[in-house]
Amino acid sequence: MANLIDVIKYEGGNTTLIYKHPKTDFNLGSQLIVHESQEAVFFRDGEALESFGPGRHTLETQNLPHLKNHINAMAGGQHVFHSEVYFINLTTELGVKWGTDSKIRMFDPMSGLHLEIGASGTFNIRVNDGRKLLIKVVGTTSGFEQEELFGSVGYSTNKAIGLFRGMIVSKVKTYLAKAIRENDINILEVDEHLDELSELLRVEINKVLDSYGMYIPEFHLVNVLLPEPGENPNFDRMKAQYGERFVLAEEERIAQAAGKVELAKATAHATAEAEATKIKGMTDIELEKQRGLAHAEVLKAQGGDYQSETARQVGVAAASNEGGGSSSIASDIVKAGVGIGVGVSVAKEVVGTVKEVVVAADGSWECPECHHAGNKGKFCEECGHKRGE
Repeated sequence: MANLIDVIKYEGGNTTLIYKHPKTDFNLGSQLIVHESQEAVFFRDGEALESFGPGRHTLETQNLPHLKNHINAMAGGQHVFHSEVYFINLTTELGVKWGTDSKIRMFDPMSGLHLEIGASGTFNIRVNDGRKLLIKVVGTTSGFEQEELFGSVGYSTNKAIGLFRGMIVSKVKTYLAKAIRENDINILEVDEHLDELSELLRVEINKVLDSYGMYIPEFHLVNVLLPEPGENPNFDRMKAQYGERFVLAEEERIAQAAGKVELAKATAHATAEAEATKIKGMTDIELEKQRGLAHAEVLKAQGGDYQSETARQVGVAAASNEGGGSSSIASDIVKAGVGIGVGVSVAKEVVGTVKEVVVAADGSWECPECHHAGNKGKFCEECGHKRGE
């Protein structure tokens, strides 16, 4: 009775991953307290029986179905059961460092050479199935500290460098060379593919960790260590060959760019010559037509057209050349370059509209409008009509 407790709770440190409660005999009605990001698992005879998530739980036969056959009555009416209780930390362990402890031998598919490389980085890891972890790893031990499972680079005590960190490094050495070869990645350009390789390694590593109830949400391949100059003759030769290919590729790219520039110049020159030849081959009529079209565009932009402009010019000419005759007006318009067809048409119209004036020997004239005779001045004395030509 003295060993029985009423409250079962986590009493480990901040770095404890799996904590085993020191007591093994518990009475019904005890309070089990499970913190956030924790899981409590009851063990009996090496078997995980009951699991509880975060919160306060009263231990009763209803929530201990696998332990009810092990409940015994004791003096004072109390019922007790024998079991081990493990508290499992479900938080994600961040920034666990890893690094290969020896070189990775690989065949480079791009150069056909055998090389040795190293690798290092970080990963985040968490428990996603406490039952699996307890059965696979813990057994009957008193628990595990984070350092025992994840370790740290440079950890030099007698403890292991970390069960899961060592396992992860082993899988990196197995899959890294394979991933580089299968994805045809040039080892000299491997830094451009770190994210791609990190994801491939994460997927492969999680396949193994799943059986332990562990999961890696993020895995980072930070550095791929290549041989130092002079350390590996094959690698030095490969770098020299790659450099030569790069120079040749750059020279070809520059030559292609220069060729495109010359081609563009030649095309522009040929187009200009063709236009010049076309202009030289035009007849005078075609050139006059082009000028007329250009003038029409100007008039159009100003809100006019050829017909109204021609009529305006005819009117001006008729008003300012009273003694020249309508035929000379049409002729002057044609000479002025208004256009042969338009000029003749307008001239005919002007000639048709101007009426003949009969002038007597004494200079008097008969009005063509009202036929009043004896007019002496420029205007008809009867109707005011101006004497025409």
